Amino acid sequence: MSELEDWRRKIDAIDQQLVKLLNERSRCAVEIGRLKKKLRLDAWQPEREAEILRNIVKSNPGPLDDAAVRRLFERIIDEARSLERHSMESSVEAEETKE
Repeated sequence: MSELEDWRRKIDAIDQQLVKLLNERSRCAVEIGRLKKKLRLDAWQPEREAEILRNIVKSNPGPLDDAAVRRLFERIIDEARSLERHSMESSVEAEETKE
């Protein structure tokens, strides 16, 4: 049982790192949303999303196959886009309250 517990502890530690990194990535998405609002860009930029997916698939050493990594990142990107949109909407509301 201790070997199983060791592996579970390792997974728990990795999960903590993943949460930290996902939140760091999310903070970047919020800032990008603010910048896109200033620059009058759409939240969704399909060419950038395709570039991200190409990059992560290219750098995937396994054991997850490329399709699995792609699905995971599609979900991460979807959540980031949601944060960007929210950030863009918050920017509009903040500007309207100033007026």
